Amino acid sequence: MWCLIIQLLKRFLNLNFSRFFLVISLLSALIPAYALDSIWYSDKDLKEGNIQLIPDGYIDPSTSDPCSQKTYDKALSLVDVTEAALCHNPQTKEVYASAKVQAAQVGVARSLFFPSVTDTVSTSENKTRSTNYSNLTNKIVASYLLYDFGSRDATLESANQLLKAASGTQNAIVQNVLLSAVNAFYQVHASKAILNASIETENLYKESFKSAEAKYIAGVATPADKLQAQTSFANATLSKIKNEGILKIAYGNLANVMGVTANSNLRIVDSQIDVIPEIVDQDIQALIEQARLQRPDLVASEAQVAASLAKIEVAKADSKPTVSLNLSNTRSDDSNAAFTNNSAIGLNVSIPLFGGYKPTYLIRSAEATAELNASQRDQLKLQVSLDVWTAYQNLKTANESIIASNVLVLSAEESSRVALGRYKEGVGNIIDTLNAQSALANAKQQKIQSVLNWNIARTTLAQSIGVLDNAMIQKLPEAKRQ
Repeated sequence: MWCLIIQLLKRFLNLNFSRFFLVISLLSALIPAYALDSIWYSDKDLKEGNIQLIPDGYIDPSTSDPCSQKTYDKALSLVDVTEAALCHNPQTKEVYASAKVQAAQVGVARSLFFPSVTDTVSTSENKTRSTNYSNLTNKIVASYLLYDFGSRDATLESANQLLKAASGTQNAIVQNVLLSAVNAFYQVHASKAILNASIETENLYKESFKSAEAKYIAGVATPADKLQAQTSFANATLSKIKNEGILKIAYGNLANVMGVTANSNLRIVDSQIDVIPEIVDQDIQALIEQARLQRPDLVASEAQVAASLAKIEVAKADSKPTVSLNLSNTRSDDSNAAFTNNSAIGLNVSIPLFGGYKPTYLIRSAEATAELNASQRDQLKLQVSLDVWTAYQNLKTANESIIASNVLVLSAEESSRVALGRYKEGVGNIIDTLNAQSALANAKQQKIQSVLNWNIARTTLAQSIGVLDNAMIQKLPEAKRQ
């Protein structure tokens, strides 16, 4: 870089002091930006330092390298699952790449505030019957935009707002991935619980079948009793087989969210089915207002509106004159002529006179885009309030459902126990026994579904408000590492 600067200085030594000072000023503007890199490329992104694969707050800070490749040979906690999803799910990598693209666009917008220097070298050789001569020309041109009615400022503002929008979108995608990971984790828990319940139900029906079979052999029960009990037992076995397949599919979905192949051998920590629901008694309006301030997708939408407003200013400024400072030096070495060295400095004013009304339509397009973005933002605000309202009501319903399902399971267990005992004692019938056992199986499934809905509702409410992060995940009992 310094060698190039020295060469440039040598070429302008024939200028007077004022022009020479101007050249030094133009060149000095380049030195801070490119002193450590080449003049053609710099690997230092002006904004990339603010962009991370996983934004702050979503990964456990106590973990030294959470995104390292791991072998999942132990029971995974919720934190293990969410970290794997954030680090290895392609969605997070895709949105990270999009944010880096916009960060580079900010650099492009900032480059408009720097002078540009171009060096053109041309050589030619001419041969005829009577002459043979060559020519070497070197022309260097420095140009700097002095004034453009705010187009550069508006372009940079638009790029910065789009970067803010990209950052908000990244946070929104990260929270969506987190929500998917949490839902997949608890779906595996529910599928495991349902499978265990179906095994218990199968054993219960098996006991009823053996009892009916023994009474039939003893001649105190009809063949219908035995066949009905056997049918219920076979149905329970079929349900167990189906639930085994559902559990495998749930594990496949969990692996997919974690960014690993569906056939990966995963295990998760056991979870409590007997949970104590939290009291849900919050100001829903306050939650909606909090969501409007913290929802990253709404932040991104607001930034899109601001960027489109800046684009209007760009369109207006681009239809106005520009003032530039130009400086050039041309050296020509002709073998048949004297050596020449010409330097020039000038002020260039570009005034657009007529462009087929193109500036008018560009301004109208920018204004319409701003209106469109504003409408989309307003629609998103309404959607945010609906999301919070729906998630809040789902959480309240899940809380009440858990309480009701606990009572249902207790009564169904007692009913099943009494019915089976009565049948064994010969004072009950097989229909009542099987009906009681079927009611118990349904009650257990309803309880498991209520707990699943409760777990999902908690995280969905946090995501709808915009606060689904590592701190929220850490509050869940299944989040603890093994």
